[in-house]
Amino acid sequence: METKDDLKVFISNRESICGECSDNLGTGAWITLAGDKGALCLTCADLDHLVFLPSGNTALTRRARKHSTLTAVVLKWSRARKRYERQGLLVEARALQTAEEECLADSEIRARRSEREDIRRQEIDSKYVEAFADRVRKLFPRCPYGRERKIAAHACLKYSGRVGRSASAKAMDQATVRLAVIAHVRHWETTYDELLAKGHERREARAAVEGAVFDVLRKWEAGGRLSAKDLAIRSS
Repeated sequence: METKDDLKVFISNRESICGECSDNLGTGAWITLAGDKGALCLTCADLDHLVFLPSGNTALTRRARKHSTLTAVVLKWSRARKRYERQGLLVEARALQTAEEECLADSEIRARRSEREDIRRQEIDSKYVEAFADRVRKLFPRCPYGRERKIAAHACLKYSGRVGRSASAKAMDQATVRLAVIAHVRHWETTYDELLAKGHERREARAAVEGAVFDVLRKWEAGGRLSAKDLAIRSS
């Protein structure tokens, strides 16, 4: 953000002549204003050694300004908005290089930190899925081998809103884990999806396959302790 004390360079929108060297600068010239001398080219204004840093990267601009002994704000008149608008900053080349190196280092640090966090989240999620699958296997020891993992992975999808991500499921609550198993059986072991595809309402389709779901769960559960009340809880 420029201040009133900043040096200002204007991109001219009309013919300009340097008030010191008398060169015809044409239109679109980069000039400074020097009182009675009028417009000065950057060479006469001793600013031609600076390099242009376009607006857009706030961190890079802030650091380049900090490291540059001399800076100038570049402005251009906007006919549409009837005002001068900032285009960027003129800074010393060494300052820009230092700023770029600092920003690159920050970017690499953020990337490494993000990578570590991703690995950590994946490890946590993997452990959670394994624990969920183990809970499914304990509650339904007769389910086909490998199904517990499929059920857990589906239920525990991050940010999915599935029952596996609920607070009760995180505590491996028995009723909530049952919901995940019921949902799996409904989709994989019955004609539920076919009924939905044919236009049946979800409530009607669930009622139609309720007996089939109950039969499967009874076969999968140890001791046949499953009650029909389990099916009253709706899950998707």
